[in-house]
Amino acid sequence: MTHAARLVRHERGVPVYEYRTDLGSSPVAVLHAAGHERPGGDRPHIHAFPVLMYAPDARVLYLVAPGRAVESPALHGIRDGIGVYFDPAALGPDGRAPWPAWRAHPLLFPFVHGKADGLLRLDLPASRQPFWDSTIASVEAELARRADGYREAALAHLTLLLIDVARLAADVVGDLRRSGEPLLAKVFEVIDQRHTEPLSLRDVAAAVGLTPGHLTTVVRRRTGRTVQDWITERRMTEARRLLADTDLPIAEVARRIGLSDPGYFTRMFRHHNGIAPRQWRNGGLSAPPAARRSPESS
Repeated sequence: MTHAARLVRHERGVPVYEYRTDLGSSPVAVLHAAGHERPGGDRPHIHAFPVLMYAPDARVLYLVAPGRAVESPALHGIRDGIGVYFDPAALGPDGRAPWPAWRAHPLLFPFVHGKADGLLRLDLPASRQPFWDSTIASVEAELARRADGYREAALAHLTLLLIDVARLAADVVGDLRRSGEPLLAKVFEVIDQRHTEPLSLRDVAAAVGLTPGHLTTVVRRRTGRTVQDWITERRMTEARRLLADTDLPIAEVARRIGLSDPGYFTRMFRHHNGIAPRQWRNGGLSAPPAARRSPESS
C-alpha cells in the first residue's frame, strides 16, 4: 500500500510527518500495525494531520493530536491496532484551516484535545465494536477496489467513524470546548480570512491587539510554531488545492495565496512539499527519486 505520510521537516530534532496529498493519493488510509512500519516507528514523532488508532482486542481508541510529539501508540499496548489516517482538508473548507482552528469543526475538534502526551484514550463500548469493525472493513474495501466514486465512499465511512468519535469524546473534551483558546481562535480566524492577501506577523498582531513579540511568544508556547509558520501552512494547503482542482497558471496560484512573486512561491512550495508546483500538479511523476520517496510509515 502507498505510504500515507511523508517526512517534511524536523522540529527541535523531532520528525514531522504530513499526510500525502499527491494527485492520486486517497484522502483516507488504513494501516494495520502488525506487519507494517508506522510513520515515525516507535520513536517520538509529530503528525501534522489527525490520526485515529483502534485496538479491537482492547476496544480502545486513541486520538493522536496534530502538532504534538508522541511516541507510537504501539508503546501503549496496541501493537496489533489499526491506524486510520486522513487528510482533514477532504472534510471540507474548514478542514483546510491550520489545525488549531479546528476547534470550530465538530468532527475535528476532538483531535485538538490538549493532552500533554498527545494521546486521548477513549474506551469503546462493546455494543459499538461491530460498527467499527464493519465500517473500517468497508473503508478498506473501497480503497482496495478503487471503483468509481471510491474516494467519496471512503470519506462517507470515515465521516461515520468521526461522528462516533465526537459522541464518545463529548464528555472528555467538553471542558476544553467551554474554556477554549479565544486568542488562538482569533489568530487562526485572521489567518484563514486573510491568507489570500499579503499578510505578515505584524498584520496578525494588529488584528488581535497584541505586539508582534508578545503574539510570537504566545503562539509558539501554545502550538510550538510561529505565526509565520501557520500563515505559510495555510497558504500551502490552499496552493495544493488550487493545483489539484484548477488549471490556473502558477503565477495565478501564487497571487491567490497572497504572493506576488511566482519564483518565490515556487521556491517556498518546493521547500515545504519536496517538489515544484508543476511536478506536484502532474502527480510528482517528474520529481527526482529523493523527492518522491516517502518515509517508512506509522
